[in-house]
Amino acid sequence: MPIIKSAKKRVRSSARRRSRNLVTKSTYRTAVKKAATDKSPESLKVAYKALDKATKKGVIPKNRAARLKSQLSRAVKKTA
Repeated sequence: MPIIKSAKKRVRSSARRRSRNLVTKSTYRTAVKKAATDKSPESLKVAYKALDKATKKGVIPKNRAARLKSQLSRAVKKTA
């Protein structure tokens, strides 16, 4: 356990950020999995939105989001 006051604050703030990031990460992962299984344009739209939000919040890198979007769009295009 930290002894210094600023270190204690750092632990509290990082715990808050971690819980928020976990919610965002879970949301985008669920959306991506749903889009991959459904392969419908509506689920693709939801997944894109979730990926963009996660990128904007800094939960995932922008290139990872771009790669996932590309893979999803290719999967949807194949079935259509």
